[in-house]
Parts: sequence; C-alpha cells; structure tokens
Amino acid sequence: MPRKARDKMLPYARQLIGEDDIAAVVEVLRSDFLTTGPVVDRFEKAVADYVGTRYAVAVSNGTAALHAAMYAAGIGPGDEVITTPLTFAATANSVLYRGGTPVFADIDPETWNIASEDLEKKLTPRTKAVVPVHFTGRPCAMEDIRQFAKKHHLVVIEDAAHALGAVYRGKKAGSLGDMAAFSFHAVKHITTGEGGMVTTSDRRLYERLLLFRNHGITRKPGRWSRQEGPWYYEMQDLGFNYRLTDIQCALGLSQLARIEQFLRRREEIVQRYDQALCALSSVGLPKVLPDGRCAWHLYVIRLGGEIQRGEVFNALRARNIGVNVHYLPVYLHPYYLHLDPDRYYQGLCPEAERYYEEAVTLPLYPGMTDDDVDDVTAALGSVLAGCAGSAAVL
Repeated sequence: MPRKARDKMLPYARQLIGEDDIAAVVEVLRSDFLTTGPVVDRFEKAVADYVGTRYAVAVSNGTAALHAAMYAAGIGPGDEVITTPLTFAATANSVLYRGGTPVFADIDPETWNIASEDLEKKLTPRTKAVVPVHFTGRPCAMEDIRQFAKKHHLVVIEDAAHALGAVYRGKKAGSLGDMAAFSFHAVKHITTGEGGMVTTSDRRLYERLLLFRNHGITRKPGRWSRQEGPWYYEMQDLGFNYRLTDIQCALGLSQLARIEQFLRRREEIVQRYDQALCALSSVGLPKVLPDGRCAWHLYVIRLGGEIQRGEVFNALRARNIGVNVHYLPVYLHPYYLHLDPDRYYQGLCPEAERYYEEAVTLPLYPGMTDDDVDDVTAALGSVLAGCAGSAAVL
C-alpha cells in the first residue's frame, strides 16, 4: 500500500534544541557576562579536548574560522592555496580575503574528497597551503595530504565544517592538520546559531588566531611594544571583530554534551537509507570508509543512467521532501568565472563537474524519525519509477 503523502515540508537539515540547551542559555542571560566571558573559555577547552588538540579559538562563524586560519598561516598577496571545488564558497573565499589565489584540485570519484594525486599537478612555487575539505563528514586521505605538505613545506588547514566527530585512523578530524576550521551553523552537528572554531596544537598559530579575532588587539603585557599601565592595550595588526558570545557558547557546550547521541542517530538514518536504496540500480550511494568514521553531515546520492537530476529534484520537492544539492563547483560561480577566466572555467575539474550534474542531498538530521526516512525513500522510489532508466522500484 502506498505511503500517505506528506502535508508538511521535511527539511534537508535542521537544529535539535532541547530543554537543557534552553536552560544553559538562560543561565548566561542571568549572569554577569554576555560576551567575552568565562563560558567562551569553557567551550573552547571542551572542543579542543573533544577533537584532541591543545588549543581552540571560538569565532563568530565558520567563514570567520577559515579567514582566521588563513591569517594565522600567513597567506597574503601572491600566495596560492590548493583546495577542492566541491565545497561551500567560503573555503575559497577565505583565501581571496587575504589577497591569495585559490587553486582547485579535482575530486576523487569514489570519496568525493580532494584527489591527493591531483595535488602535485596544482603545485607551483607560489603554493603556501592546502585546504582539504572533509566533504559530507567523510575524512580526506590525510596521510597522503600530510606527506605532500611536508615535502613541499605547506601549511595544512582542514575545513572540518562537515566533520565534527569524524575519525581518520584513530584521530579525530580537527587534529589532522596544522589548523582546522569548524562551523556551528544551525544545520551542523552541534549549533551555536552562528559560530565557528579553529583548532590547533601550535602555540604560535594559537596566539595569531587570538589576535586576529579581536581587531588585532592584545591586552597581554608580555606582548606589548611598551609598558604604560594596567589600563593599556595595543593594536598590533589589522584584525577583525570575530568574537563569539557567552550566550552562543553556552548553547554550544550543552549541544556538545550530546554530540555522540547526535552522531549515532545520523548513522542509524544512513543505515536505514542504505538498506532501502541499495535496490535502486539508478542510484549511487555514498561509500563507507574502511579506516575511519564518517560524521554524516550530508547524505548524498548520485543519479545514473538516463535520470535527470532536475526532474527528480522538482518531483521530490513537490512531495514535500526537502532535498538539496551540495555543491556547484566553486569556480563555476559567476564571480569566479569573471575574476580570472584563464584560471577558472568550465572543464577545470571534470570529476567535480560530473558529480555536480548527478548529486542530490537527501534530508539528514538527528531529529528525523524512522517514518521521515521511510517517507523519503518511498517518495524517491515513486519518482524514479516514472523516470527513464530506473531499473528498480522500492
């Protein structure tokens, strides 16, 4: 018997807020500090401990985290940074903010992460850093990337916005490079509304991150150029106001206490998707990692055969299934195409472009019920049954 159609849109992702989260925020609202107070320090320490680094610096959003990491790495005019085109625009934009040049390496067709074998092809004397993105929460081949970076004296900055809780060969994402940038946007594994974090175990990078997020100002006497008195502070570089509030950090701490619960539920949903969709020959499912844990920020399928992605997308949306697409390769955005047509053009990364034409992101978040998952798979099966090239129906 066919499932009843949904009468309300199922989003592709959303936050899961509990009473403990609300109570934690209320406690801060009743305290002496709303921002730049003790809860920020506690949240930073909790994230650093969870990830496995010595330091963490809270910032206002994930883009700010990437920007701060580029500053700490010393990226500037004339420098090139290799990254993947299969990411949100902020990854590459953060290089532009510092006057550098993003260079795009193609993706691996199996993992959809940056292809380590393409890194050498993109290397020039101006290359200063590499930014692997743990796309969908699946860790990149970090051993190969670290070896490449060590050989060429490059800084490794993980874009771990999708990957809180992901594990690669026994180590958590966020501890696999020189720095890592996290996002705590509402659709991520934990949320602070907006918010981000940079993790590192390098003291020098940590000090630079602290400086950058607070206008380039320091209040530490040991770092001053002169001593004037306890009131004194000085601006030593051009930084930004990228501070995160105690209110947001209280929410983050409360959410972090449930991170393993969130991750387990994501894994259960993925298993239910896999079991239901493996019969569809026209659907390519995401690969499971043999040497780590995927944090499953996104569940992306690829449509094969004669299936038209636009047709499937529109039909699922009409059935109140909030599918999405992640992502248009960054260099195909009009801004990049106009920025440097000789560097950014159609055909630059064939695997990433092929992926984009076939990809659909299905709803995935801890608050989904099993019935929600079944609604998605039933709708997908029904839609594909009416499409040319579908060899199986759920």
